[in-house]
Amino acid sequence: MEFVEPVERQELRKAVADLARSYGHEYYAEKARGGGHTTELWDEAGRLGYLGVSVPEEYGGGGAGIGDLAAVCEEFCAAGTPMLLMVVSPAICATVIARYGTDEQKKQWLPGFANGSVRMAFGITEPDAGSNSHRITTTARRDGSDWILSGRKVFISGVDEADAVLIVGRTEDAKTGRLKPALYIVPTDTPGFEYKQIPMDLVSADKQFGLFLDDVRLPAEALVGSEDAAIAQLFAGLNPERIMGASFSVGIARYALAKGVAYAKERSVFGVPIGSHQGLAHPLAQVKIELELAKLMTQKAAALYDSGDDFGAGEAANMAKYAGAEVAIRAVDQAVQVHGGNGLATEYGLGTLLGAVRVGRIAPVSREMVLNFVAQHSLGLPKSY
Repeated sequence: MEFVEPVERQELRKAVADLARSYGHEYYAEKARGGGHTTELWDEAGRLGYLGVSVPEEYGGGGAGIGDLAAVCEEFCAAGTPMLLMVVSPAICATVIARYGTDEQKKQWLPGFANGSVRMAFGITEPDAGSNSHRITTTARRDGSDWILSGRKVFISGVDEADAVLIVGRTEDAKTGRLKPALYIVPTDTPGFEYKQIPMDLVSADKQFGLFLDDVRLPAEALVGSEDAAIAQLFAGLNPERIMGASFSVGIARYALAKGVAYAKERSVFGVPIGSHQGLAHPLAQVKIELELAKLMTQKAAALYDSGDDFGAGEAANMAKYAGAEVAIRAVDQAVQVHGGNGLATEYGLGTLLGAVRVGRIAPVSREMVLNFVAQHSLGLPKSY
């Protein structure tokens, strides 16, 4: 059992951190406040191979696992340049296509994931389904060899940057008449596919959208893998999503903690650095402990997933996502408190994170649903929903 990352991943972390710091939080904040995107950083990271570390080598990727991709995501966030699309495009979409896509789908999409030239969003959440994915109503029906897809999605990240969206829909089982989930690749320029930005009280370079699919006609090859394997395909993407969400939160917590510690060392009141006072030192130390615990669980979840243990990874990924979100909220709040009024001043780069880290308790799965999972599957308690 190893608790130290291999040298290759440590070197990957350093290289990614160096790139991210060369852009810095000011770059990110300027893009976010101006309604722009981190296109330059994304494209450079793609050219250097950082976005494609987990894509199979035969398609131009690094051939590594989700643990390495999570490390890349964490380092971008720790440098103050979080890119939410990393949680979606290379983690969910590329993973699902690599594991379940046809040979043609792999050849078409994976090289673009490997070099960052392809961006793909993921559409599962619906206005009336919420956390209950069994109530998804986006439906696909056959029309000859084509599929006709209709429905709505909400809170879908990065659609305006995406070449396509991996849509979770439902088809009718010919044997039982029941609806069963299926995944479709829908290019964003497909007739009948429309999207509208959702106004959010968040300062983020990644925007949220509502999707409208009005009898969208798709060719047979838009279906990912087999109709009958959709549940397995879906969870093949959701476990990486939770692992990446955890690494996203851990990275932001690292960023906030570093800012808080640096300020506590340099700011003097009553003739001594404010970090010498236990009222500030102890909360920062507590954040450090909780951060390391969350990071360790994230690494465990990634190791389980990369070993092929999907069920074990599911438990650990949910716990990691929960722990990461909690420590990110605590880290940002405490860093702002250490800074006093300066914590809300633009130049210190913390105030905009107060709302951003709160999202981690809601998405990609709510705090309450994680607790439901642990209660039922880890503790064996009766199902509560």
